[in-house]
Amino acid sequence: MLSHRFGHVLDRPLAPVARARSLSPNAVTVLGTVITSSSALVIPFSLFAGGLIILAGGFFDLLDGAIARINNRKTDLGAFLDSSLDRIADGFIFLGLCVYFFRLEHGPALVVTILGLMASLIISYVRARPEALGQTCSVGLIERPERLILISLGCLFSVIWPVIIALAVLSWITVFQRIIHVRRKLSP
Repeated sequence: MLSHRFGHVLDRPLAPVARARSLSPNAVTVLGTVITSSSALVIPFSLFAGGLIILAGGFFDLLDGAIARINNRKTDLGAFLDSSLDRIADGFIFLGLCVYFFRLEHGPALVVTILGLMASLIISYVRARPEALGQTCSVGLIERPERLILISLGCLFSVIWPVIIALAVLSWITVFQRIIHVRRKLSP
């Protein structure tokens, strides 16, 4: 998973921007969510522009964490806000994709997109719930950074239908990997 391998690799290049004391990590989180969520309004009419908007929002998602780490401003509220708003932004991205496929009258793609949305939300839950029980659960094939990159590339290169299939399959595999992982850790 990208976030575990490269999670803080951009902290150094983003440091000059992150050190600007006037930037609040939470405000950057909200701004990134608004930008990413706005892709729902664009994707149905322009996949390419929607992909660019998702990438722009992703930049702010990287920046908020860098600001918090570099300026020692990490808080539980910030972490909660970030993960909650990520789910909202993801929902809007998938909403835009659903409208796109609805406009094309592509029923199978609409169903697979909804399945992908469900899995992306469950992936987050099946990580958070064990962590609330004191367990770790960061296993699996795909997390949010990979999903956003795949969707962006699918939009930019007009191959969103195969990307949505791959995304749904990989996301459901990740859900079951996490469930099995937690079952093994919590079984007596």
